[in-house]
Amino acid sequence: MTLLSSGLWSSCPLHTLSKEGKKLKCKTKVVDFASRVSHRNTWMASGNPFFDEMRSKPEVIDPPQSEDMLDVGEHVNDPAAISLKPNLTVSSSVRELLECPVCLNAMYPPIHQCSNGHTLCSGCKPRVHNRCPTCRHELGNIRCLALEKVAASLELPCKYQSFGCLGIYPYYSKLKHESQCVYRPYNCPYAGSECTVIGDIPYLVAHLKDDHKVDMHNGSTFNHRYVKSNPQEVENATWMLTVAASLELPCKYQSFGCLGIYPYYSKLKHESQCVYRPYNCPYAGSECTVIGDIPYLVAHLKDDHKVDMHNGSTFNHRYVKSNPQEVENATWMLTVFSCFGQYFCLHFEAFQLGMAPVYIAFLRFMGDDNEAKNYSYSLEVGGNGRKMTWQGVPRSVRDSHRKVRDSFDGLIIQRNMALFFSGGDRKELKLRVTGRIWKEQ
Repeated sequence: MTLLSSGLWSSCPLHTLSKEGKKLKCKTKVVDFASRVSHRNTWMASGNPFFDEMRSKPEVIDPPQSEDMLDVGEHVNDPAAISLKPNLTVSSSVRELLECPVCLNAMYPPIHQCSNGHTLCSGCKPRVHNRCPTCRHELGNIRCLALEKVAASLELPCKYQSFGCLGIYPYYSKLKHESQCVYRPYNCPYAGSECTVIGDIPYLVAHLKDDHKVDMHNGSTFNHRYVKSNPQEVENATWMLTVAASLELPCKYQSFGCLGIYPYYSKLKHESQCVYRPYNCPYAGSECTVIGDIPYLVAHLKDDHKVDMHNGSTFNHRYVKSNPQEVENATWMLTVFSCFGQYFCLHFEAFQLGMAPVYIAFLRFMGDDNEAKNYSYSLEVGGNGRKMTWQGVPRSVRDSHRKVRDSFDGLIIQRNMALFFSGGDRKELKLRVTGRIWKEQ
């Protein structure tokens, strides 16, 4: 009796079954794959035009990356049906047997085979229009479970072994390792042509110098002049590449106090997180582009935006608006409080929440987020025997006022409720907002 097919594999001991009582048991042996591989490779090397055509096509078939797709155990009903010795010694013959005859990549489940036992990877099956590329018989939906099980027991070296990786990995986890291997080569950084050279850094530096004639300079400073006779020809034009890997430059926020010197290619990352990077002006009533440190921005808010300044950690504010219908993205008031040696911005404004006009009050900390978390605040609004309260953590001014507002991180009051709190004829907004700021222990 044969397993899976009756063709090339029918005489293979991998598929020989014996009957013990009423139970079938697979006598699994890894045998002379070399003769079968040799037969296949000889046939392929004879210049088959079908393979040449398939390999010349530009499509790239990626093997499966998900480990879930690589599980073959669930396809074998009896755990004893195929019992391979773990970690088989991998011969070149077995490796070649796991090579797709079309794309020449390693095959991963599902591995397909025709009725004659010729195998094919799942990526290439749709490309051959369901015809075996070896014998031209129809492929159908036959899976080579035996070969998948053989692969599950193999351990192979990383394909970047020549670049220094000495690891040995199970067949089905090798792909994941190779996608993250620290020894995987780099692509040539030259942008003037579609260069396909790969290698480690010393090799690429030599390649850039010898093959692309790129200028090489030692030192951490530079002064270059770029000249182009016809500046109109700019589309996809690369004029000059200078290797900057050896450069070390100061942070662009040096004038704000950062004294660090950073490698050229890690300088951008540092600057995006530099603790000395300036803050944007927190005033929300206009698109103010002023930046600076906290003392500078406090003076700027006071002198240029005429913002009210208060000392103390408690407040009692009254917001009055004669025409509460004018709410669309209206910013009404910003107040700055000084307490605990820090500055806080209290925002109160109206905006549209969907179709509903609402008011929001929230607090921002003039500093970084990690410092803001050391403080808390509460807000309270009420009238006519009712009140609403809010307690939260002030947001850093690193987050824009719009970002905080649109995340609804504050005391939100619907207009009809605000007019109810205002009393009177409910045609004029008169809200009293009280609150306090405290430092967490």
